[in-house]
Amino acid sequence: MFDNADDIHPLFEGAPSSTEFKKLRKRIVRQTREAVEQFGMVEKGAKWLVCLSGGKDSYTLLAILYELKWRGLLPVELLACNLDQGQPGFPATVLPEFLEKMGVPHRIEYQDTYSVVVDKVPQGRTYCALCSRLRRGHLYRIAREEGCSAVVLGHHRDDILETFFMNLFHGGRLATMPPKLVNEEGDLFLYRPLSFVAEADCERFAKAMNYPIIPCDLCGSQDGLQRQQVKQILDGWERNSPGRRQVMFRSLMNARPSHLLDSGLFDFAGLQRREAGDTGLQDGPDAPPKLR
Repeated sequence: MFDNADDIHPLFEGAPSSTEFKKLRKRIVRQTREAVEQFGMVEKGAKWLVCLSGGKDSYTLLAILYELKWRGLLPVELLACNLDQGQPGFPATVLPEFLEKMGVPHRIEYQDTYSVVVDKVPQGRTYCALCSRLRRGHLYRIAREEGCSAVVLGHHRDDILETFFMNLFHGGRLATMPPKLVNEEGDLFLYRPLSFVAEADCERFAKAMNYPIIPCDLCGSQDGLQRQQVKQILDGWERNSPGRRQVMFRSLMNARPSHLLDSGLFDFAGLQRREAGDTGLQDGPDAPPKLR
């Protein structure tokens, strides 16, 4: 499938020919396709707004979606979008030049949310929550203007797992970022096709492809972030027990409401037991034969 050097999208030009990279690429493609199919992300005639920050995850997302589309496995229209948030020192020409070179339809939007975040967030607090809300609002607006049915983000398996533990440790709830949801207005889907893909694979892939990575200095420069603390905890568990991350991630797909404590998910009050001597079998013409 990937061995014909002439049968590639420009995003894969110059890809390493090593067996290791080919396995990595096939794994990410397979896992992305599984998420797209399992969570029902494809609608006939759909147009997706693929959000591109310039980080390793969003580059991986863009390349793999185009790989699937190139192979005829993703029958949707893709529009890449970068929201330039006015961050000081942001290299504004990198993404437009890259997307032009790759022949990827795109829209670059400038909105100075950086000044708003810095002005509104008290000193010593993290910017992530407000920054995310402002960014999401603009992306929804852009999706509507472009006739898109979905906003597509590059969150991967580890983002989802970290968010679960952040909610567990700090939010007092069992919740995380779902692979698919509908926005509050009800007119747009939000997809995370990399939900099954490990962060380490995204990093290896983007690095091997030599994509022009743009670091996020707004949030990444702040020490003591709760997400970083959770990441360090998970890293420690993974070192002590390799494969632990994937086991924990699988648990998010294997919930048992009757074994939790949320009465909104399971009717504990209505739970009945059988009386002594009650076999649970009913008499009558349709009753199963009794053992003698």
